[in-house]
Amino acid sequence: MSRSSARAGRNKAKQDKGDGASVIDVELALSRVIDGARAFSERKPLLIGIHTGGVWVAERVHEGLGLDEPLGTLDISFYRDDFSRVGIHPQVKTSHLPVPLDGRHIILIDDVLHTGRTIRAAMNEIFDFARPASIALAVLIVRDGRELPVQPDIAGATISLRPWQHIKLTGPDPLGIRIMEKRE
Repeated sequence: MSRSSARAGRNKAKQDKGDGASVIDVELALSRVIDGARAFSERKPLLIGIHTGGVWVAERVHEGLGLDEPLGTLDISFYRDDFSRVGIHPQVKTSHLPVPLDGRHIILIDDVLHTGRTIRAAMNEIFDFARPASIALAVLIVRDGRELPVQPDIAGATISLRPWQHIKLTGPDPLGIRIMEKRE
């Protein structure tokens, strides 16, 4: 196997042939995100997790990096472009940004990157608060199905799913992954 094909396959997740449950090694994916975030440490970034799964991942990354500065959290419910269609999510949480964001380097963390719409909404909310110096995107899982030109700077694992399949992070302790089917 060539070095490039080994590298490409390293982050690929495999699917269980039985019940469709993912056999993604969540701890390995998480360690890749932590290692990737370390590369940004000279910038002294503020970590911000997107509710709910992204906050769980961000808490683990924050702990893995041994940061003293508090973790920020975002609830993007009111920033979603499908808000008028689906209405308020019954479990809206508050956003908490513990320090001023102007001029700061930010690592925005989410559990799964799918269409890119959650990340767009999160960046809109961040820019409503301030103008950061930069935003790097870290995600635990990247899946296919992008609708917006959004790509992560840091990714723990990659998986290809059918259009009717969805991936869900379970947790917070322990973190796990479930593949669910939703056919319309």
